[in-house]
Amino acid sequence: MILLLGFASPAFFTLFVTLTVFLALVEFNRMGMKQEQIFIQWFAAAAGAGVVPLFFFQQPALLPVYLVVVFLVLALFFLLRPGTLVRVHHHFGWICLGLIYIALLMGHLVPLRVLDDGRQWIFLTLVVIMCCDTSAYVVGSRVGKRKLYPLISPNKSIEGAVGGVFGAVLGALIAKFVFFSAIGFWPVVAVGFLLGIVGQIGDLFESMLKRACEVKDSGNMIPGHGGMLDRLDSLLFAFPLVYYVARGCFAG
Repeated sequence: MILLLGFASPAFFTLFVTLTVFLALVEFNRMGMKQEQIFIQWFAAAAGAGVVPLFFFQQPALLPVYLVVVFLVLALFFLLRPGTLVRVHHHFGWICLGLIYIALLMGHLVPLRVLDDGRQWIFLTLVVIMCCDTSAYVVGSRVGKRKLYPLISPNKSIEGAVGGVFGAVLGALIAKFVFFSAIGFWPVVAVGFLLGIVGQIGDLFESMLKRACEVKDSGNMIPGHGGMLDRLDSLLFAFPLVYYVARGCFAG
């Protein structure tokens, strides 16, 4: 992603995001539906990836129309091939969740990229989330005693979560002084603070979904590092927030 941000055109970057969304949806659908309704899983992944170009071509009015059409087609597919009837509502709901959770949230990366300072905002987000995750792990492993949310993620602690927020703020300040001087001191602190919270919520949300599916990792697309969603969980919640903050509060 770093090389793409630095050298790729917005169109090529959009293609990369589209492919990423497709693969993430394949993994997500497989995680929730296992080997059932394989055709619907792949169709939903392809349809979800189709959301991303709509962001690139700046057609927000077409987005709800597109999602309605996809919903109706999926409903027809499930009617024609319901599979195990007592699980239809779970499978249909899971497929629709993927369209919002992955396609719609990740799709915000494309309009963020084409903003005047889009590259810097994306780099800032990556640095902040990386610092947040690292700080949360280091603080939690060394001084963490009070469990943050044992039902969902028994290894996470309140101390680690607080450390993650401080790490996120530090990461935002590093980004400001290294490559994003245009943003003020207190605004970047606020952005780092918000991302430190939202990123960890995204992490917990994905952990909840994995526990519901009774899996340790979302997949095995990245050998030794679990699945693609395990790498994107915090970023999925972060990118839309950064886009609306950048467009609403910092647009020239």
